[in-house]
Amino acid sequence: MLVWSRSGRLFVWALFAVVFVPVILGPLAILVIAAFAGDWNSVLPATWTTANFRDATGGTNLDSLVVSIQTALAAGLIAVVVGTWAAIAARGAPRQVRRITDALLHLPVAVPSVVVGLGMLVAFSDGPLLLNGTKWIVIAAHAVLVVAFAYATVSAGLDRTDRTFAHVAASLGASPLRVLLRIRLPMLLPSISAAASLSLALSMGEVGATIMIYPADWRTLPVSVFTLTDRGKVLLGSAVTLTLLLATLLLLVVVGMLKGRVEESRK
Repeated sequence: MLVWSRSGRLFVWALFAVVFVPVILGPLAILVIAAFAGDWNSVLPATWTTANFRDATGGTNLDSLVVSIQTALAAGLIAVVVGTWAAIAARGAPRQVRRITDALLHLPVAVPSVVVGLGMLVAFSDGPLLLNGTKWIVIAAHAVLVVAFAYATVSAGLDRTDRTFAHVAASLGASPLRVLLRIRLPMLLPSISAAASLSLALSMGEVGATIMIYPADWRTLPVSVFTLTDRGKVLLGSAVTLTLLLATLLLLVVVGMLKGRVEESRK
């Protein structure tokens, strides 16, 4: 509903601030403060320190950060490729096939992530494909969890694209592969970029399935955050969480820069 009066707009903005500040902005602000708190026994920290942040960006926590980035990049790439392929393939399939495809690809997000982790653990703890105890089971679980979002994003992009260009190119003799590479994928680039960003962000923060299947040498940063807070090291866990947020933001900025360069090269 559109609000035209000034008083009405002010009321809407005030209502938004009342909800946004304590629910979203407040916890983030407290998290930043806790990351640099040395001792916190009152309303505000009694002492300040950078030791938490140094520990969060070194040692095993740094190793976990590298693992999270590698996992997110691999799972995001798999999710974008599979999601884009499935969206394009389902677009030309019969309606019943498309419905089945939608249901199958959205199934992992319809159940708790721990269910996906348990399923991966049971399915790949024995032959013929033994992944349990390796990094590949973590990457596979992340890919399964984020592929639905990539598929949905690209499918929405397909709904907004004009099929006329592809039909004209095909009528002029372009092969299906050439139409795909020169017409359809370039038109879907904004949606593919959005799918990549969403997949990376979701993978960087995934913990439910990961905590059930990760091997000792492939522990992601969210698992480290859970472990630290479970041991009562809340301040260090806050610093590690802040590191995770900054790393995720950096990845999203890089994806945006790559998208911009690709678009400039097409001009």
